Amino acid sequence: MPARAKQLAAVDLGSNSFHMMIARVRSGQLEVIDRLKERVQMAAGFDDANNLTEEAMTRGLACLERFGQRLADLDSVDVRAVGTNTLRKAKNSSEFLDRAEAALGHPIDVISGHEEARIIYLGVAHSLADDTGRRLVIDIGGGSTEFIIGERFEPRRVQSVHVGCVSHTLRFFPEGKLRREAFREATTAARVEIETFEREFRRTGWVSAVGSSGTVTAIDELLRANGWSNDGITRAGLRQLREHLIDVGRLSKVSLPGLSPERKHVLPAGLAILQGAFKSLKIDRMSVSPGAMREGLLYDTIGGNTHEDVRVRAIESLLERYDVDRRHANCVESTALRCLDQVAAPWSLHNPEHRWMLSWACRLHEVGLSLSYSGYHKHGAYIVANSDMAGFSRGSQHQLAALIESHRRRFKPALLERLRDLSDGESGPRLAALLRLSVTLNRSRDPQPLPPFQITAAGQAIELRFGPDWLDKHPLTRADLTNEQAYLRAAGFELSFE
Repeated sequence: MPARAKQLAAVDLGSNSFHMMIARVRSGQLEVIDRLKERVQMAAGFDDANNLTEEAMTRGLACLERFGQRLADLDSVDVRAVGTNTLRKAKNSSEFLDRAEAALGHPIDVISGHEEARIIYLGVAHSLADDTGRRLVIDIGGGSTEFIIGERFEPRRVQSVHVGCVSHTLRFFPEGKLRREAFREATTAARVEIETFEREFRRTGWVSAVGSSGTVTAIDELLRANGWSNDGITRAGLRQLREHLIDVGRLSKVSLPGLSPERKHVLPAGLAILQGAFKSLKIDRMSVSPGAMREGLLYDTIGGNTHEDVRVRAIESLLERYDVDRRHANCVESTALRCLDQVAAPWSLHNPEHRWMLSWACRLHEVGLSLSYSGYHKHGAYIVANSDMAGFSRGSQHQLAALIESHRRRFKPALLERLRDLSDGESGPRLAALLRLSVTLNRSRDPQPLPPFQITAAGQAIELRFGPDWLDKHPLTRADLTNEQAYLRAAGFELSFE
């Protein structure tokens, strides 16, 4: 009997709609078996303080409960769920996420705009012919628009701007009036955002332009259905669609072949954003990709370009950019992983993600030295928390930053709590303790490996055992460990050594 095909699910908590795609993997390829989509308009649910309203959250949670029920019916499925612009923007996103994860039954990562663009490009690239031509990809979402220049499966230039069809609708077409001046202002607003990277993108250049996701797909279908373009999206076709909408005058009166009711309310804003992109980037024609975010999430999991591989490259980029002392970082990493192997069982640190996080924190713990020695652990945390790091969710990136900040000096209660919140309970502080001990034991920066030692852990108690007389021959290390005892005690650990 042939082995059962692996099942994957991608859940996209977009600003306008929530989507879920379920697929089987056969011979490394995706076979879609189900798609679900619900319009929730989360981006339209902000109050004056940039908090999601209870009404907006209720719409989203009801949708996720239905998605969760579908997933629960599957025997075995790997789920990757991500939130985008609206959850990046909402001040109370953590409150919503706690309830959303309970409703869906799976963790949800909030990803950066840069990461969103990378995943979209991966989905587009896998949906088109595998040629060697450089392509420009534009994806208009509910709260943001992503611009990517890439070749084959690799993005080269990535930009995400805070312009989306829902936010633009609220700003320029709130009452459904389709005035020429409103279109002009909406198009100009989009061009102002694009202006910051316009020259860089045009200098890089591309062979073809591709649009993705619902807004672009809807416009392409409208142009074809009404005879305004038979060869993709063109400038002339966009202009004819805009003139038709202005002639009609009100959104409630618009009735066009090919226009779905769910896309109607965001059509004017999406059209204005797309026209702004065409004008700023001198695009004459755009084809449309059948794949985007959901496909990208799935291919990011199964493809040769795996999620872990992408993150490793992001770490390597920071090491190179900030000229980190790799030899010393490798020594710290080797020590930390030796410690982890010995305490993984009593401290429940078996998850591969624990090993990755500790390893990356060791490699990057001195990244802040490029700014100054004073407070370099804080500088390093800031760099990691605010850099564009492909493959990392916002939560995992902040967890890595918190580990780096915790590797020296006093353990502040707020940082300790953040380590708990960003990890599965006590694993965050425990990884930080292993990082701190590894940094302490390698403080001399001696390239020679440390002698064999034992580390044991029971609850919050940590014991280090070295060879006979080793600490007597290394009085500075003994002094450093004595200082570390006090630091770790403040975090609830009891360190002993002999």
